[in-house]
Amino acid sequence: MRLRPYAVAATLAMLATPTLAQEVTGTWLRDSGASKVRLAKCGDAVCGTISWLKDSSGPAKLGQRIFYDMKPSGAGKWSGSAFNPEDGKTYSGTMTLSGDTLTTAGCVMGGLICRSVKWSRSN
Repeated sequence: MRLRPYAVAATLAMLATPTLAQEVTGTWLRDSGASKVRLAKCGDAVCGTISWLKDSSGPAKLGQRIFYDMKPSGAGKWSGSAFNPEDGKTYSGTMTLSGDTLTTAGCVMGGLICRSVKWSRSN
C-alpha cells in the first residue's frame, strides 16, 4: 500500500494531539470554593489572575496575578512562581494537570516544604 504525503502528515498530527490535549488555560475553581483563577498565555509562559472571589473582604483582590511565568516542565506540568495573597509572599510554584483537575503548589526550602491546592475547571 502506498501512502500519500498528506496521509502521513495527518497521521503524524493525530499522534501529536495527546500532548496538546492537556490545555491548562481557562478558568479554574479552587477546591474550597473561595475563588476562581483565569490561566492564560503570557509570552512563552502561563500566568494566572484572580477572576472571582466568594468573599472580597480578604487580602486577595480581583485581577491580582497569583501565578507567574509558569513554563512547561514535563507532560502536564509547569513550573514558575506563585503569589499567596494571604501572607503576601511569592513562592517557587508548580502546576500539575490531570484531566479536569489542576493541582498547584507553592514551595520553600528548595521544595522541602510545599502547600498544594486543587482546582477544577469552571465556566
